[in-house]
Amino acid sequence: MRSYDLTPFYRSTVGFDRLFNLLDQAGSDGASPGYPPYNIERTGENAYRITVAVSGFAKDELSIVAKENTLTIKGEKVANENSKNEVLYRGIAARAFERAFQLADFVQVKDASLENGLLHVDLVREIPEAKKPRQIAINTGAPKAQVIENSAAQAAA
Repeated sequence: MRSYDLTPFYRSTVGFDRLFNLLDQAGSDGASPGYPPYNIERTGENAYRITVAVSGFAKDELSIVAKENTLTIKGEKVANENSKNEVLYRGIAARAFERAFQLADFVQVKDASLENGLLHVDLVREIPEAKKPRQIAINTGAPKAQVIENSAAQAAA
């Protein structure tokens, strides 16, 4: 894969740092970019669901952290050294992982659940009223005459 140096763009732009960081992250994925596999679904107009395959991980071995516009899902398997059985072949992946997702503005984590080896993280985009588009009325006709109060008019005279 080709590696692009975006450093010259950092010097000549203002306010696009996040865009260039996203491009850097897209080009340099972790050591195992396909583990664990995941799906991203749209479940409604402003609702989304990320489903991560975490078979073999218990609830207390997973952590979900939402910080600024990044959602990070980590899994760390606790070593079971008390087992009396000797493993002859290990085909089930039990390695630690960390998967980060960049979230758009105003997207928040609503809920998370673990069922049948799948971790479901529900997201919702809630745009504040101040940021929503609003209709502006257009006035027609001559501007209204400004009324001067009596007390202000007498003080001026």
